[in-house]
Amino acid sequence: MKKNMNKTTRSNFITYGIVIVLFAVVQILSSTGNLSRLLTGLLVPLCVYTIAAISLNLVVGFSGELSLGHAGFMCVGAYSSALFSHLAADALPPVPRFILAILIGAAVAGVFGILIGIPVLRLRGDYLAIVTLAFGEIIKNLINILYVGADKNGIHAATTSSGLELAAGGKKIMKGALGISGTATLYKEIKPYFFLIGVLLVLLTLFIVQNLVHSRSGRAVMSTRDNRIAAESVGINVTKYKLLAFTVSAALAGVAGVLYAHNISMLKVSVFDYNMSILILVYVVLGGIGNLRGSMIAAIILYALPELLRGFANYRMLIYAIVLIVMMLFNWAPAARTWRSRIAEKIRGGKTKKEAA
Repeated sequence: MKKNMNKTTRSNFITYGIVIVLFAVVQILSSTGNLSRLLTGLLVPLCVYTIAAISLNLVVGFSGELSLGHAGFMCVGAYSSALFSHLAADALPPVPRFILAILIGAAVAGVFGILIGIPVLRLRGDYLAIVTLAFGEIIKNLINILYVGADKNGIHAATTSSGLELAAGGKKIMKGALGISGTATLYKEIKPYFFLIGVLLVLLTLFIVQNLVHSRSGRAVMSTRDNRIAAESVGINVTKYKLLAFTVSAALAGVAGVLYAHNISMLKVSVFDYNMSILILVYVVLGGIGNLRGSMIAAIILYALPELLRGFANYRMLIYAIVLIVMMLFNWAPAARTWRSRIAEKIRGGKTKKEAA
């Protein structure tokens, strides 16, 4: 047991080490002037999609359920936190305001995860995927018609622009399809540190997910994935543990949404569509279902690749498609998996010989 714990701890620290090394490399490149403006602009979004991919892997990889509504939870976290930031702009300094915005975004997304998860997680397979997809679209369309403003009399909401009546000096914050503007300018003092904040949030997400997976609750979650009937037969409450994984995943997706919302000048609900959910799912599948390191690396490579290949014009998406196919074959083709297992055994064998010597 102790050996197992040490192995798990070592694996966790290797994952943290990969993130820290990547951050150090980026900082060195930035300080020496070798980081282009394009790459600099991609750094925070890379953190956003890495957090989203790791959190979705908790549901898809460890819980064994297919969710297509992850963008909906990101949307809820993004809008709730951005709304809070505007309302508290004059009351709190940037740092505590941003910390509270992260907590509010995570909490609101987590509450939605519970509300959606209670009825939805009784479904399985394609039915669950369809319902979570519907949730994402419903959330998007509801926010698309919501107008929120604040004045001396308090906060007001309406479903039409003309229906939102504000007193003199009032401020319209949410503007329906036009979204929320100016959130990033509220944090201009700390915006240069958003990449550092993003890396810290990635590490926090990894810490939460890895500790949950290796806990007693995490083993119960994985048992429901491996054999639902056997798990129920030994007294495991399947719905409870699936709801736990779903709620934690939704809350972490909300954190990704907070970081996304505060990094851009114009937050629009149209971004959080079906395509975003599928994109995050692609990162999870190509990185390896149940493989947190793989999800992290796939998100970084596959998000940055189309932008880095812009110089190739018409061949950009062709190269991107080839990379997707190669990654899929490398992770899932039987021959490739056998080859990887053989290499891993050789490495382990070499280590064992060294330890014996």
